[in-house]
Amino acid sequence: MRIKRSGAPGRVKEAEVTPKEVFFSHGSRRTFLKAGLLGGSVLATGALYETLLVPPRKVRPSTPLPKDVLAAAPGLPSEDKKNRYEEITTYNNFYEFSTDKYGVAEEAAKLVSRPWTVAVTGLVQRPGVFDVDALFRRFPLEERVYRMRCVEGWSMVIPWMGFPLARLLALAAPLGSAKFVELQTLHDPARMPGQRRDILDWPYVEGLRLDEAMHPLTILVGGLYGETLPPQNGAPLRLAVPWKYGFKGAKSIVRISLVEKQPKTTWNHYSPDEYGFYSNVNPEVAHPRWSQAEERRIGELGKRPTLPFNGYGAEVASLYAGMDLRKNF
Repeated sequence: MRIKRSGAPGRVKEAEVTPKEVFFSHGSRRTFLKAGLLGGSVLATGALYETLLVPPRKVRPSTPLPKDVLAAAPGLPSEDKKNRYEEITTYNNFYEFSTDKYGVAEEAAKLVSRPWTVAVTGLVQRPGVFDVDALFRRFPLEERVYRMRCVEGWSMVIPWMGFPLARLLALAAPLGSAKFVELQTLHDPARMPGQRRDILDWPYVEGLRLDEAMHPLTILVGGLYGETLPPQNGAPLRLAVPWKYGFKGAKSIVRISLVEKQPKTTWNHYSPDEYGFYSNVNPEVAHPRWSQAEERRIGELGKRPTLPFNGYGAEVASLYAGMDLRKNF
């Protein structure tokens, strides 16, 4: 797989991929200066910042998830305040549509995500092609409130509706030779205008070690805030792995393959010194161009310390016992 690194028409700019500094979760230096000039007091400035951080934007209406695809059991609790639906659905990384985080929702609005199937292939006893709505009825969706951390330095707390990836993998019955799980996003430039540009080598590919994929915190997501998953958030099926940086969460998945060798994932292949295959949230391992020690929660003014494994160390640290997490970043 070849990815053009320089001089390619439409290649993403460095600032678009990972800006050096994130002054505000939804802003720029210009927004920061405006807020400073207009705020007459700490209180007034704080209120103004809140307005600037989350500008009003139209969001494509979603629909409630059908009752027959919802799990009766309660989801995992979270001590963090959930981000608002408008924040989660108007500030998105999804290069298949746009490199502008504010532009993704508009570009994705016309995506038709039904009918939709996902193929499970590779080193499995029972490969198959599954309709996503049939999957949701077979594996009902429960709320999982997860902290999600972006490599660019911002974070959200999102009430996903999903089911453990392990349930689907168990249905397919991995062979003993399967060591990794490769996930592939839809490749359709007609429906995904960002794929018409030479930004990355399409289709988008991500991957996990098999034990990571089988961990109960690793989920396939079909909804958000009890509603169907909006296109800009990865409809109709995406991955959520809360202890890893957000780009590991493949969106609009069409294929899940069990393989023996570590797959060539998109960002790791694009720039291996910046985007490791594991991409566990580790505040002690800096990105080559900035620190990962702090993060800015969308909707908040100040920064907060970044937690090892994004705060899920008690659940997942054992997966990496004996590994050098600086080398295997």
